[in-house]
Amino acid sequence: MSNPIRRSWDAGRFVQTLNYFEVIPVVNWLQKMFFGATPPPPPQFQAGLIFDFRRQSETLGQTWGALDDVVMGGVSASSFQPSPEGALFTGYVSTDNSGGFASVRTRNFEPPLNLGGYTGIVLSVKGDGQRYKFFVRDSASWDSMAYAYSFDTVPGQWITVHIPFAEMIPVSRARTVRGAQPLNTTQIASMQLMLSKFEYDGVLNPQFTAGEFRLWVQTIGSY
Repeated sequence: MSNPIRRSWDAGRFVQTLNYFEVIPVVNWLQKMFFGATPPPPPQFQAGLIFDFRRQSETLGQTWGALDDVVMGGVSASSFQPSPEGALFTGYVSTDNSGGFASVRTRNFEPPLNLGGYTGIVLSVKGDGQRYKFFVRDSASWDSMAYAYSFDTVPGQWITVHIPFAEMIPVSRARTVRGAQPLNTTQIASMQLMLSKFEYDGVLNPQFTAGEFRLWVQTIGSY
């Protein structure tokens, strides 16, 4: 992987990100008033599958959006797009401007997903050898605490990743939250995939390389 060329912070992409995730109340109120914008329907949870990206869907871009370090002044950029092998999380991560993460996140599920009868999340992914993170939130608040799990990938090889709810780490901006309540699995509000130079509490990700990255995702389910 080669380091990306030096880029400048993109204010337009910053506003676009906040707008997509409905963080700017006035703008979103106007959109709904004049254009009738409504949130996408929650995923159709069947037979343990939450998302099956092997089925090309026109709603991918309505449900999943990029959430990169541009929101903190960085210049990393990513996308989540259909491909013949499943959805492809790709882009580049730059440590310029004190940045260092790229991610894709769902809009809030309305209503939230009830996974109370399950032990955890299971992913089918093919990566590039880097360590990624998967997050869930049980609150619809934009900057709410998340529950995180790190997993390593094998270059060019499909793997199955089991993520026990009991092993997910409560975090706020990559800092662990001591004494946090357990994840409420009956009201999963959103999900997120991330590549970050940080692990937790300032420790660096040992499998991180700045530059281009690729992570294919076939399915997200529960077990």
